[in-house]
Amino acid sequence: MPDLPIHSVLPELLGALRAHSGAVLVAPPGAGKTTAVAPALLDEQWCSGTIILTSPRRVAARAAAERMAEMLGEKPGETIGYLTRLDSKRSAKTRVLVVTEAIFVNTILADPELEGVSAVLFDEAHERHLDSDLGLALALESRSVLREDLRVLVMSATIDGSRFASLLGEDTPVIESEGRAHPLRIEWLGSSPQLAVEDAMAQAIVTAWRAEEGDVLAFLPGVREIERVRERLETRLPAALLFPLHGQVDPAGQRAAIRRDPEGRRRIVLATAIAETSLTLDGVSVVVDAGLSRRAEFDRAAGTTHLVTHRASQAAAAQRAGRAARQGPGVAYRLWEEAGHGGRPPYDPPEMLTSDLAPLVLALAQWGSGDPSELAWLDPPPNASVSAARQTLLALGALDAEGRITQRGQKLAQLPLDPQGAATVLFGAEHGMEVEAARIALLLQERGLGGRCEDLEARLSRWNTDRGARAEASRKLAARWAKRAAQLVQPSPGKDVPKAGILLAAGRPEFIARRRDASGENWVTAGGRGFMLDPASPLARAEFLVVGDAQGQAKGARITSAIALEESDLERWLPERIERRHVLRWTGERVEALVERRLGAITLARGPDPSPDAAAIVDMLVEKALENPAKLLPAELLARASFAGVEGLTSEGLAENASHWLAPLLQGRRDLAVPKGKLVDALLGQLDWDSRQKLDRVAPREFTSPAGTTHRIDYTGDDAPSVEVRVQALFGLERHPMVGQTPLLLKLTSPAGRPIQATRDLPGFWRGSWADVRKEMKGRYPKHRWPEEPWAEAPSLKTKNAFSKSGG
Repeated sequence: MPDLPIHSVLPELLGALRAHSGAVLVAPPGAGKTTAVAPALLDEQWCSGTIILTSPRRVAARAAAERMAEMLGEKPGETIGYLTRLDSKRSAKTRVLVVTEAIFVNTILADPELEGVSAVLFDEAHERHLDSDLGLALALESRSVLREDLRVLVMSATIDGSRFASLLGEDTPVIESEGRAHPLRIEWLGSSPQLAVEDAMAQAIVTAWRAEEGDVLAFLPGVREIERVRERLETRLPAALLFPLHGQVDPAGQRAAIRRDPEGRRRIVLATAIAETSLTLDGVSVVVDAGLSRRAEFDRAAGTTHLVTHRASQAAAAQRAGRAARQGPGVAYRLWEEAGHGGRPPYDPPEMLTSDLAPLVLALAQWGSGDPSELAWLDPPPNASVSAARQTLLALGALDAEGRITQRGQKLAQLPLDPQGAATVLFGAEHGMEVEAARIALLLQERGLGGRCEDLEARLSRWNTDRGARAEASRKLAARWAKRAAQLVQPSPGKDVPKAGILLAAGRPEFIARRRDASGENWVTAGGRGFMLDPASPLARAEFLVVGDAQGQAKGARITSAIALEESDLERWLPERIERRHVLRWTGERVEALVERRLGAITLARGPDPSPDAAAIVDMLVEKALENPAKLLPAELLARASFAGVEGLTSEGLAENASHWLAPLLQGRRDLAVPKGKLVDALLGQLDWDSRQKLDRVAPREFTSPAGTTHRIDYTGDDAPSVEVRVQALFGLERHPMVGQTPLLLKLTSPAGRPIQATRDLPGFWRGSWADVRKEMKGRYPKHRWPEEPWAEAPSLKTKNAFSKSGG
């Protein structure tokens, strides 16, 4: 075995695991933790069973197993085995099994006791994948309740060891190892905003290739950029061996990218973040880093997971640069400025905070924990994400209203897919189409299969005829899913089988979409979300789609994969999704009663309701009336009641008693055009005797002048209470009239009804500005009386002559 830095702390680690059920190992890149620790545990007295080593990625799991097997002089599948979604090597002799994090979650859900397993090692835990956090939480729960003897070891290069130790238990030891300290030089090339990333990277790789020795490892954000850089390098460096390294590369291609060329030729490996950790690329001494990271992020508003490109974190940049100095001195070229490096985020966010949590919530329901807070997490699942996940699972029938897993949910959980993909495959199996359904589900997970176009059905057709190694391996995986699903259901008899769109719709019912416009650019889904589609797409001519994937934020999310649907197929195969609803709509003036056939938020058909719910109509009318009572009810009466402090006519009182005074007036109506007189009678009728007396006493309707004329008192204006009255009607009035304790605003008018003056102090007016008013009015209305001392005159609206003749 090679001499690795980890060997110096292995005795301490072995001692810790003899004395404790858990430990944390912090070891920098190159220390050898991934390949040295698990074999070292095999001879421990407590280790009589299998050791499970989780790995964040398929390529890393397979490479780690192959390296450990090589160190033991064996082939993979003997003492050291691996199990990934597309590939596996294991046997009865296998003692160390390297698995992806997702496969470990499925393993512990199927067997919470982990029978025959002595230890679980979580490698590269700092990456904080959702399955890693979930797997660790479940393992700790199993150790606490079922398996006190189970060893749990968390390993990483950059984690906060004390934080993980606290999660594992207060007495959990933290062991730290040094790394292999080869010199590493950083070259800061700076950014070029005017250049596309593929052009900038191609230029930087050529520079590094000519200036340095050894193989080159270049980090790019995604497969598209890798292919474009490869095209440019094939022209500029025709002698270089170019290898892509990402999840879509077949196992043989991945092995070629990891290993040194047998003939000693220099290589350039173009990789995604897949090469950041766990892997040692033999012969690499030069790293070129674009400084970008592409992560899958769940948009709760859109309901889809989309890829977002970010600046790589400082921790990711350190991991990438470290690849160059694993076997000797190295150099890392960075396409950003040194001054800006400190502004990058220290770490990538945990997937727990950015991912769709439907798989996690279903797994927890299967585990028997409906409340995520019952388990141990470094970062608890956000409540909003948990709520969105539950809604998805409810739509699939995987959970009941109380959040418990249903029989169907149990079946979905037994398939190694996300809940929506599992629902597609299970529905297919129920109708004899499990293979087709499994391939559709796989297409959504494996990018690039069948080409790149929006029409999933077209991709499926191309994949079905593809004879490449990756296509063959993917079909075998889909076949395993299909076989498992077929074992879970009893297929229904019948010659008719559902089309591809229906298979996908069964797993994604909330994403059945209908075209909103003639161009096919705008779509609305059964879940109420809006999506956009390129009008040039052949799918734009369809009336219905089921959306498989979309990219972009909620308001502008663009459909990137879908299958066309026919409405008749929806009615034939998914009738339980279509409901008949009696709907009441407020048009702004009246209630419209309709019958609708709906698929969630999609209206399939609509027509008048011949027998609407009369009580529901009244309820809607009452609700609309109370939204703005002043628009319907007599404003004067409400103002009087407010002035008098009559509680029964306040907004709260009116709403509380609306069923008694308002609802009877609305029976048989579709609008709010109730005669004012009836409304007033109804409002007054609900008041008790004391309230009626208080209303009339404190806020009388009318003011009677000394001349015997009556005038309505206005309680609605800003200057309320007020009354408009001819000044002659107030002659002889020495004291100002009051409404309760409030002076009544007198709006005095001329004999022609034109305003003269307003006052709340009539005696002051008589002895003040009346003299000026008298002069003006006397000239304008000479036939009327304008005495010097009006408070001493008899009130009358008659002219001077008529007043004299009447004996006034």
